[in-house]
Amino acid sequence: MPPVGGGAVRRPHIFHGYWIVVAAFIALFVSVGTQTYVIGVMFKPMTEEFGWSRTDFTYAQTVGRFLMAFAGFVIGGYVDRFGGRVLMLIGATILGSALWLTSGVDTLWQWIALSGVVFTVGAALMGNLVVNVALAKWFVEKRGWVVSLAALGISVAGMLMPLLVTVWIDAFGWRSAWRMLAVLAWSLAYPVALLMRRQPEDYGLHPDGRSDAEVAAGRGAAAAADYANSFTRREALRTRAFYMVVFAFGLSGVALGTVLLQAIPFLTDEGFSPSTAAVMVSSFSVVSGLSKPAWGLLLDRRDPRRLAAASFVVTGASLNLMVIGATAQSVPVVTSAFLLFGLGVGGTLPLQEVIWATFFGRRYLGAVRSVAMPFSLVLGAGGPLVVSVYFDIIGDYHGAFFAISALSLLGAAVMLLSQRPQKSTLAATEPAHPAPADTRSG
Repeated sequence: MPPVGGGAVRRPHIFHGYWIVVAAFIALFVSVGTQTYVIGVMFKPMTEEFGWSRTDFTYAQTVGRFLMAFAGFVIGGYVDRFGGRVLMLIGATILGSALWLTSGVDTLWQWIALSGVVFTVGAALMGNLVVNVALAKWFVEKRGWVVSLAALGISVAGMLMPLLVTVWIDAFGWRSAWRMLAVLAWSLAYPVALLMRRQPEDYGLHPDGRSDAEVAAGRGAAAAADYANSFTRREALRTRAFYMVVFAFGLSGVALGTVLLQAIPFLTDEGFSPSTAAVMVSSFSVVSGLSKPAWGLLLDRRDPRRLAAASFVVTGASLNLMVIGATAQSVPVVTSAFLLFGLGVGGTLPLQEVIWATFFGRRYLGAVRSVAMPFSLVLGAGGPLVVSVYFDIIGDYHGAFFAISALSLLGAAVMLLSQRPQKSTLAATEPAHPAPADTRSG
């Protein structure tokens, strides 16, 4: 796309795409951290005070995942056309308000309404779909690397938030902890939302920070090919690859969603102290974070399908080891299991985002990713709920964890069988609908 308004545009000293990476890092730290890592810490204090079953508590997360799945229909298309700045500002307001109001819940319906509905909407407006679509538009050659760097925000949240919230609950109670998180969310999310921009072409820039001279010399060929091979939502739905990618990552998402929610209850049920359990959860986040740059470098050099399959296998093996170690009351074995789990899931987010962008291009990526969300999130949403029901009936998590391990292995097989679709077979039948050249809304 030509520079907005025509003519030459002065190239900034720091490519703005790197500011998008910073914004994405902090947005993911806030949105995913408060939505996932905190919930496991709150699990027992809230259920014990109100007498809720574990299934009752999990209903909010299941409702939230279903809501997020269908909210993506609106979010993805909006990000393609206008960018994510306005969405993130609205999301920060809603997210912080929901966190603050959660400190006052007294009934189950209030918990489900706030955590499952209001909180989820706020997190969705500033979460994965918004920031990763933006990153995919600003970077092509370095896509794996920058998505991995941004995803470190999730890992850092996993390292810090369980420990911070556990200490805060011990000192001030769980209600005060929710209010503390609200203030944290507002103070971090508002500034970074202002950094968001739709795509480099709107500002006379090129993906990956390439100069006009570099593009003229052919060094922007990868970005041009990525743009040309972009699938519309309708075209993507007509490919087999779309459903295979959805199914593979949906199966793998069951493991991550379950462990994030159930890890601390699982460990404390097996006799470990709450502080030890929080350290275990933080330990897998440390490895997940440290491994993300390595996954990113590999993503820009190796077949992402094989890398995804490898991550699914490692994740599945770690779940089996968790049960074995917890049953034996072995801290070293359980620690090793969580470290292995961190290595496996460390690549999940960057792998998923790069595979979607690589398979379907960046031009309509928001729309394509949004229509995929109901399929993948519904698969992931059912997992934690089924596990909670299993626990309420059986009394432990062992069989559920073994079953989820098998699902991860199935996801690996599906991923290996998928193939990148080619636009040439559909181009003749599907008209292109270009996005506005310049909206300047972020």
